[in-house]
Amino acid sequence: MDIGQAYLAVALDNFRQIKRMGERVLAQLNDEEINVIPADESNSIAIIVKHLVGNMRSRWTDFLTTDGEKPTRNREAEFDGGYPTLAALKEEWQQGWQMVLDTVESLTPDDLLMTVTIRGQKHTVIQAIQRQVVHYSGHIGQMVYIGKWLKRDRWQSLSIPRGQSQAYLEEMLKRAEKETDPARPLGKLDTE
Repeated sequence: MDIGQAYLAVALDNFRQIKRMGERVLAQLNDEEINVIPADESNSIAIIVKHLVGNMRSRWTDFLTTDGEKPTRNREAEFDGGYPTLAALKEEWQQGWQMVLDTVESLTPDDLLMTVTIRGQKHTVIQAIQRQVVHYSGHIGQMVYIGKWLKRDRWQSLSIPRGQSQAYLEEMLKRAEKETDPARPLGKLDTE
């Protein structure tokens, strides 16, 4: 695998991880909770998702050939309203993410140094991808924070729960040791 293929694999993995994190937040919420605005000048999770989907449609449609800020996009409208139901939100979420993943999967290493534009500014494909990784990560972080605030003591941790860091570290070290064990057959996956 060359460096370009490796980069595209990492970018795709990053997008999938970001998507999964958001889905783990959404799995804990109901129709009412997705539309709660926690403070003035803040956004609900529904508005954040609406903005993300609008961005995804604009950035990833005809990614290599047209400006990433499409004339049909109404960014300001993304910050009004929300979704009537969690199901409606999830449908749009899936459509937006499918566009991202399909586009990144279609790229080749030869595309990475091509120039694309976003709002008339030139970016290499690598820069444009990284811009979106950072943008989406930030908004998913907002969703996590709002989800924790909404659920309080009913929140199910998305990472290492408080007080369990040492146990988690020990488990990871055990796994790493098994993976480097010379007696372990290559290619065999642990099912424990």
